[in-house]
Amino acid sequence: MRVLKNLFLFFFIILLISCSKDVSKESIINEKSLNLQMAEAYNEGMSALKGGDVLFAAKKFNEAEILYPQSIWAPRSALMAAYSYYIQDYHGDAVAELERFIKIYSNHENLDYAYFLLATSYYEQIVDEKKDLQSLSKAKENFLIVINSYPNTDYAIDASFKLDLINDILASKEMYIGRYYLDKKKWISAINRFRTVVDQYDTTIYIEEALHRLVETYYLLGLANEAEKYAKLLGYNFQSSQWYEKSYALFDKNYV
Repeated sequence: MRVLKNLFLFFFIILLISCSKDVSKESIINEKSLNLQMAEAYNEGMSALKGGDVLFAAKKFNEAEILYPQSIWAPRSALMAAYSYYIQDYHGDAVAELERFIKIYSNHENLDYAYFLLATSYYEQIVDEKKDLQSLSKAKENFLIVINSYPNTDYAIDASFKLDLINDILASKEMYIGRYYLDKKKWISAINRFRTVVDQYDTTIYIEEALHRLVETYYLLGLANEAEKYAKLLGYNFQSSQWYEKSYALFDKNYV
């Protein structure tokens, strides 16, 4: 009986080893098959992208990512799907793909590009600065990430340029509203808007006018000390400015 048990155990071990080899072979075959399928899907995506069929391209890139998510090509496929949407101005789809990429592949080597493309996708959705405030805000937020986290890249240089344009737009909006309040004699509301430009957008083209408007508003309110303070600040930084001349004329009625 003991001999039979030992013999059965021996054959059972042999069977396990045999099955193990079969599973191993099947696993290798499956892995090769997945790799091949992924490569085919990726190449189809590239062909479609070159042919201008961006929706099909994005679909194939997504398929490549899903087929073999452990591969180094999976995050690349995700980025290519986002780029496919972006290049044809499907900005909403590009944003969704890029936000997913950043969440899933948070340590990827091309994260700088993902943030830059995300910021640019928001930036290119700005049609009317008075209405597209979310796009403005999101573009600025992601360009700042590029500038602060990846300062030594070409993306950071481009991001800085676009950020200056965004700040000009935001400052322009504040000035527009400030002037409206000034015309309506809503002094405090006007001051708050002009102060926002001075405090947050002092590198924009609107800083000189904002300082003058503060001088003007405080002068109209009879707050001479506050008016003089901003007039001096304007004169110190922009003495040759037409806005400084306007402020100077408020205090010197004989000035022409």
